[in-house]
Amino acid sequence: MAPSAPPAAGPLRHVLSAQEFDRARLETLFADARAMEAVLAAGGDERLRGRVMATLFYEPSTRTRLSFESAMLRLGGSVISTENARDFSSAIKGETLEDTVRMVSGYADCIVLRHPEEGAAARAGRVAGVPVINAGDGPGQHPTQSLLDLYTISRELGRLDDLQVVLVGDLAHGRTVRSLAYLLAKFRDVRLTFVAPAMTRMRPDITGYLTAQGVPVRETEDLLEAVPSADVVYQTRVQRERFHDDQSWAAAAAVRERYAITPAVMARMPARSVLLHPLPRVDEIDPAVDLDPRAAYFRQARNGVAVRMALLAQVLA
Repeated sequence: MAPSAPPAAGPLRHVLSAQEFDRARLETLFADARAMEAVLAAGGDERLRGRVMATLFYEPSTRTRLSFESAMLRLGGSVISTENARDFSSAIKGETLEDTVRMVSGYADCIVLRHPEEGAAARAGRVAGVPVINAGDGPGQHPTQSLLDLYTISRELGRLDDLQVVLVGDLAHGRTVRSLAYLLAKFRDVRLTFVAPAMTRMRPDITGYLTAQGVPVRETEDLLEAVPSADVVYQTRVQRERFHDDQSWAAAAAVRERYAITPAVMARMPARSVLLHPLPRVDEIDPAVDLDPRAAYFRQARNGVAVRMALLAQVLA
C-alpha cells in the first residue's frame, strides 16, 4: 500500500513516519536545527528542564539512541533508558508493546521507540499518553534519520531542489532509504536512481508513490553507471537481521561486493557531490574513502544531535 500523507498543519504530536512532514514543516525544522547548532556551541540550554524522555529500544543502536539522549540532555532534560528491551524488560515475560508503552507513558514526557516489527511505532502511538518518536520500526521507516539526512544534504550542497540522488544497497529492507525517498519527493526537480540487485530492490509502495508524485525514478544494478551524474550517493548496509532464511542471506551476501563504495567508485563521482551512509558500515564503504572530502557520513551522524534537539523542542513545546 502506498504511503498516505496526512495534513502537516498544527503542532507535532507523534513522529511516526516521514509522511507527517511537508516542505514547510521541514524548512521550519531545519531552521530550528541551525539555531540548535549555536545552542550546542554555547554548551546547551535549559528549555526542557524538568522534562523526561524515555528511550525504549528493542533493537541495538548506538547513534540513534545516544544522539537522542545527548539532544535531550543538551536542552536540560532528563533521560530514562532501556537499551535492549526485547531481553531486559517485561517483554521477556510476555508483556505486549501496547502495555509497555502505556506504562512508560506514566514515567516520561515522551517516548523514543525502536522496534523490530514494521508498524510498531503506529501501534505505540495509538495507546501512548505522551508523544512517541519512531526511532526505526523493522524494515518500515526511520523518520528522524531521514530528517538528519536531508539536513545534511542541505548543509553540504546548499540546496534540496534540483538533485540527482542515487540510493544504493538493501533498498527493500532499508528503513532509512524508504523514509528519505518519501521526503525527497517534497522538493522540486529531484531525480532518484535505485541501485540494487533484484532481491533487495525498492519495494513497490515507495516506487509507486514516487511515480504518482511525478518524481522520475530509474532502477539499475550497475553502480558505476549510476554515479557519474549524482549529486548525492546514499549507501546502505545489507542487514543480516532482515533476512529470515540462510538461503536468501547467502544470495544477498554473494553480491555485496559489487555495490561497495571504493576509491574507484569515488573517482567517477562529480567533484561537487556528497557520499552519505546512515551507519554503521561493515564492508560497503572502503575505509580509504574516509579521507575524501565528499565522504560526509561522520558529519551526517553529528548533525543528528542538532536535528533531534529541534525535534524534541517542537514535540515537547
